[in-house]
Amino acid sequence: MRWRRRGAWLWPTFIVATALDAVIVHALPISGDRQSFFSGLLVGLILNLLAVLFCSRPFGGLLRHRRGDLPVGVARNYAGTLAVSLVSAGILCLGVLHQPAIRQDQRVLDDVIVRAEAYIGDHAPAAFAVNALHPDTLTIQSGVVYRTCVPSLDGTRTYCVIVKPKLPLAQSVIPAGYEPNSILAQGTN
Repeated sequence: MRWRRRGAWLWPTFIVATALDAVIVHALPISGDRQSFFSGLLVGLILNLLAVLFCSRPFGGLLRHRRGDLPVGVARNYAGTLAVSLVSAGILCLGVLHQPAIRQDQRVLDDVIVRAEAYIGDHAPAAFAVNALHPDTLTIQSGVVYRTCVPSLDGTRTYCVIVKPKLPLAQSVIPAGYEPNSILAQGTN
């Protein structure tokens, strides 16, 4: 009984670590630029379950090899607790390592918007040029191709451009019609 009380940390740690994983994934996404709390909860739950299923027995065997006085159940409990803790540490590391990519994507998007606003302000018909500072940007291929639209003065039409940030400034923006991004995005979702 004494060993059971000392070794029964796996499931309380599992619950706390899964909630912590959800918070980490929401605050520091491991892919993309944002993730919801519930997607983080799902990621944490699945990874923690896999860690318990596949790591608690081998880690527990290693622990029993070093400390032969531990009962099998206690060793597996300790090992499962360690595995769940390592999952949380791994998720935190992945989130931190992904932050520079998120910042780079944001810098590219900011550059795209500046290019689009400048082009629309200079080349678009007057009804659209006045709204050049109110763009709606759709990512077609991240880092490569973006589509930016601005509404007309009366709000009934849009003027759109394609922006390719990797090209020189003079060649990076071309007109792309009048169909709003909201309609184009429906076809991609």
